[in-house]
Amino acid sequence: MNHETILRFRKQRGVNLGSWFVLEHWITDDPFRCAHVPGQSDLDVVRGADARRILEEHWDTWIRETDFAWLAQRGVNTVRIPIGYYHICGADPSVLKGTAFHDFGYVYGGAWSRITGAIELAEKYGMGVLIDLHAAPGKQNNDAHAGTSDASTFFSEKASRKHTITVLCTLVRLLKPFRNIIGVELLNEPHPPSDSDLQHWYTTTIREIRTIDPQIPLYLGECWRTDAYVTFVERLAPALRGGLLVLDHHLYRCFTGSDNTTKAAEHARALADPNGGTQKVFENAAERLGRAGGGLVVGEWSGALNPGSLEGWDGERKEYVDAQMGVYEKWCGGWFFWTYKKKGGKDVGWSFRDAVEAGVLPGWVGGIKVDRVKWEAKDRRVVGEVPVRKDVREKVIAGHIGYWAQYPGEYEHWRFGQGFDIGWADTYAFFNTAGRVPGFLGNFVIVPEIGFKGAWARRRTKDHGKGYWEYEHGFLQGAKAAEEEFRRVWGVK
Repeated sequence: MNHETILRFRKQRGVNLGSWFVLEHWITDDPFRCAHVPGQSDLDVVRGADARRILEEHWDTWIRETDFAWLAQRGVNTVRIPIGYYHICGADPSVLKGTAFHDFGYVYGGAWSRITGAIELAEKYGMGVLIDLHAAPGKQNNDAHAGTSDASTFFSEKASRKHTITVLCTLVRLLKPFRNIIGVELLNEPHPPSDSDLQHWYTTTIREIRTIDPQIPLYLGECWRTDAYVTFVERLAPALRGGLLVLDHHLYRCFTGSDNTTKAAEHARALADPNGGTQKVFENAAERLGRAGGGLVVGEWSGALNPGSLEGWDGERKEYVDAQMGVYEKWCGGWFFWTYKKKGGKDVGWSFRDAVEAGVLPGWVGGIKVDRVKWEAKDRRVVGEVPVRKDVREKVIAGHIGYWAQYPGEYEHWRFGQGFDIGWADTYAFFNTAGRVPGFLGNFVIVPEIGFKGAWARRRTKDHGKGYWEYEHGFLQGAKAAEEEFRRVWGVK
């Protein structure tokens, strides 16, 4: 099991590095000080005065190495970096041809070296990187964070859609040398006129990218229509076996009228309810995507609430954040808080750093806590060779057989046992890679856990026939039992 595979399939606990490359005025207004009217987008900035100096100064100061160190010490193992197509012109100037940024190569020429520097810094601190195409040619939505203040033309102009495929193929080629790329997000928050328009474009794009890199995970924005895009992945996956296909859902509770009249405590209760709408949607999506060889993440979420949702009691926002994390940890292959930092005073709703320092987010988000000194002093080969606990195995298998004995039918319970053994062994194989990146982890070691369990289970057997469900159930039970055993022996509360 190589390093690259571990990073791609582990549980991703991440943060968005917002307004580093694709700028957002509400996060930091510094780069907009000389921007052209209306002063809300990247294109407005480059049309203003002194753009190159302003942007290069911003790229070199907004996120520094000390920020990566701070994140690693709190268990963050992945960052999502939003970029625009124009940010890669320093590596390939042709990406600007025929676009709104065609005259500004001299401004963005230094961006790509900063992006690759960020990727290298992330690897130094044991982090994976999800590169997100936040701004595509023609704009995939009408927001200023899609690159310009103009209206979107992505879905009305065939040339923009075609050029975006070229941009993404170029991006994938450029990223191939980096071992810590966990995936590429094809479009951030696309706003198509219909699902069929976007899904047709996704299909064409994925086929093109797979000819360049068959294994790179591809993340797909699902337009807040999760079930429809789960069905799409189920249909698409058999013809495109290879790297992960991951749906990216964004969850906020502060934008609609209904959100704003719902109290924070009720938002939390609704999210935490195992029979509630959100959990049922996520449960269904996680199971179906896993069997298709894919997965689900929440690529953006926050602690932000409308003032109308807040009642002023200590802990209400933390309760809301805890409820979200509980859902994501249970059903998703990963999550990415929006955003790492924000200028303009403390903002515990939108700034990860402020939320951690205020206790709204936990000081450690890295999952299983393992004491670094204890771990480094131990011969970790022992961890990798932990045999299946026979008593646990027998108990779990007996429970499985006993349950299905209520329902007469033809079963292959040996498949459950096979799955249990593989789930246990692979869970420990992931755990045993902990600490391979020296230093920078504070008092605790970041322990990789299998994140996309369904997809991982599928790739570990070639038999996906009618008996697969028993193998899959066994795998998940074996992984759960191994994690419980590891926590018992190594975990720090």
